[in-house]
Amino acid sequence: MSSKTILITGTAGFIGFHLAKLCLSRGMRVIGIDAVTDYYDVTLKEARLAQLKEFESFTEVRADIADWQAVESTFQTHRPQVVVNLAAQAGVRYSLENPRAYLHANVDGFLNILEGCRHYPVEHLIYASTSSAYGANTGMPFQVSESAEHPLTLYAATKKSNEMMAHSYSHLFGIPSTGLRFFTVYGPWGRPDMALFLFTKDILAGRPINVFNRGEMQRDFTYVGDIVEGISRLVDLPPSCDENWDSANPKPNTSGVAPYRILNIGNARCEKLMRYIEVLEEKLGIKAEYNMLPMQDGDVPATWADVQELSDLTGYSPATPIEVGVGWFVEWYKEFYRINS
Repeated sequence: MSSKTILITGTAGFIGFHLAKLCLSRGMRVIGIDAVTDYYDVTLKEARLAQLKEFESFTEVRADIADWQAVESTFQTHRPQVVVNLAAQAGVRYSLENPRAYLHANVDGFLNILEGCRHYPVEHLIYASTSSAYGANTGMPFQVSESAEHPLTLYAATKKSNEMMAHSYSHLFGIPSTGLRFFTVYGPWGRPDMALFLFTKDILAGRPINVFNRGEMQRDFTYVGDIVEGISRLVDLPPSCDENWDSANPKPNTSGVAPYRILNIGNARCEKLMRYIEVLEEKLGIKAEYNMLPMQDGDVPATWADVQELSDLTGYSPATPIEVGVGWFVEWYKEFYRINS
């Protein structure tokens, strides 16, 4: 792994930053693409990038992956052996307000990444999908061997389209591709629009926190350090065609005609939202006030990842408990925003 050049998109973002830092610390050469959009606080994005720029083996490319000329130039100049696509328009609810942003970043942008891998062949393309792809599925835990054909939001639909686009390119051009369905990622340097960040900000300001579905939510909360460790272990494990694939009874997460796979990456635990909030209250030393609200459009009551296939492949399963991970987030938040305990 240490001798490879890896192209990571979304390096100013939450997961992309953590992955780039991990790869750099292990001796890899990292090419990072990010448009540094103003979807949320640009100051936070620049602070992430500043840490990456301390490594001599980091090269920043400030560009939009939906800009084909910029993407092609990056592939042509740096010839990455591995590509990890994490750049995306994130957020489930924002897709109700600005749907075209999702097609621009998540579909047009991903097509450019696929085209880059086609014209400048790579050993492995890894890309972010989402647990939201399971949509209307209710069987728990979510298994990648299940069909996931009923996404409930445009965000989820664009990520599901990424999986299908990757399959076609893997088949046509022999690009080994691995799609990862992430489950509720949290941790230091997180996104300000995500629940843990919002809860922390409001609790410290003495404001009530908004608790949707009146607290009757369950999530597979996954620590960001576990996510990027899982990705790093997959770098040198590109898929091949599944010799046991049966076209009469097709397994949806592998293929007999393409070097292709889909994996879940989550903590493999279904935690109650109110327990998550309780842990945050303990770490902050403050009891929150709650606004108990109904379920939001496009949301689901529960998520839970079956990660057996990831574990079988890599020997690794995310395992950081929320009691530890939430504490690390609170420590980072107070330090970054200079809040005295």
